[in-house]
Amino acid sequence: MEEFDIAVIGSGPGGYVAAIRSAQLGYKTVLIEKYNSLGGTCTNVGCIPTKALLDSTHHYADAAKSFRAHGIEFSDIQLNFEQLYRRKSEVVQKNTQGLEFLMKKNKISVLHGIASFVSDEQIKVSHADQTETFLKSKKYIIATGSKPATIPGVIIDKKRIITSTEALDMKEKPEHIAIIGGGVIGVEMASIFNRIGTKVTILEYADNLIANMDQELGSALAKILSKEGVEIKLGQAVYKTENLGEKAKVYFKNKQDEQNELKVDYVLVAVGRKPNVTALGLENTNVTLNANGTIKVNELLQTAVPNIYAIGDVIGGAMLAHKAEEEAVFAVERINGQKPHIHYNRIPSVVYTWPEVASVGATEEELKRDGVAYQIGKFPFAVNARARAGMEQEGFVKVISDPKYGELLGVHIIGARAADLIAQAVVGLEYEVIAGDMASISYAHPTYSEALKEAYTIASGKPSLNI
Repeated sequence: MEEFDIAVIGSGPGGYVAAIRSAQLGYKTVLIEKYNSLGGTCTNVGCIPTKALLDSTHHYADAAKSFRAHGIEFSDIQLNFEQLYRRKSEVVQKNTQGLEFLMKKNKISVLHGIASFVSDEQIKVSHADQTETFLKSKKYIIATGSKPATIPGVIIDKKRIITSTEALDMKEKPEHIAIIGGGVIGVEMASIFNRIGTKVTILEYADNLIANMDQELGSALAKILSKEGVEIKLGQAVYKTENLGEKAKVYFKNKQDEQNELKVDYVLVAVGRKPNVTALGLENTNVTLNANGTIKVNELLQTAVPNIYAIGDVIGGAMLAHKAEEEAVFAVERINGQKPHIHYNRIPSVVYTWPEVASVGATEEELKRDGVAYQIGKFPFAVNARARAGMEQEGFVKVISDPKYGELLGVHIIGARAADLIAQAVVGLEYEVIAGDMASISYAHPTYSEALKEAYTIASGKPSLNI
């Protein structure tokens, strides 16, 4: 039986980062992944393939609708659906190959199979060829991520009632798709299919899209998506779906209990994700779970068993790849005796629609709920010179600051390049820079980032020079 210093279960962003950091610190490390390819959900059926399709469909939509305004004309444009998905697969393959290289470079042992605990000190890896490997490790890090969740009355059959996983592996363009859920996954999938000419209907239970973010962002995104042709039905409770063979049907009702139904090609379930703890053999350990099925950990990310740690989606919180990466480094460095820290309210969230949506810190709704005083600086991209030049004038920057000292409390952006712009706001919150100081530094002109400068200026109590 081989013994290791650190054994990492799961090779998603949390798992592979944990393995690499462990190896960098000199630990004998093994990474265990149940699938043939490394990278977990994010690399194979999540973040990476989704962004590849979002970028491809964005180019197609621009060519079809916007290029003429730039003076670029052509007589015919066609969508090669097979190539669209082929490029997505090529992007995924290059990323997984990159991870394989990193494992070899860092001398990390990789085992493919299903890992399950035999005890608090030992695990068994069941391989596809029916063989088994037993190993011991001084420390274990569980990074098994999450899987799509569903709701009562909705059974995912992966044929007509599907998740984002199946949506990323379609063979032909659907004519009409209904998406249950208007969260991050739902609106990104809506963007992909709407851009290629599929009729898209979003059914969202809440009264706002991307309900976990600042409400103004969700309201603005709903208007933009609606203008682009996405049908959005808010306040709708889906209670049943049916696979009709060549079609699917979804049944839903509003807050007044008025019932409705819709026949579509596919029903895509995007109501969130649940922790992936099945088959881990946790019943053979003293590891405990929370009521929602996540693994219970302390502030050091240790489970009830001190030598077993857990990170990422499997412990709950924001289900973000970069959150899992931060926890991976945190856990390994804590094992190493270092004292890193994580400020969870300073981890940004991003929605990769177009325009993009990005957020960090407190929302206005959270501050109202907690009775915290605040002031707002808001600046529209419509009057930003770079946005005008690029024909990307939708959206705004919203900065929330403390009215007494000017401390940044939250920054929320909907607009072009929001996913990149939010990084600067993260720096401001992490190092507690006040809004006035964020406004006083120089911003290149013309850039989208100038919208941040103006919002910081207004949030600090000074008038903008541009509105």
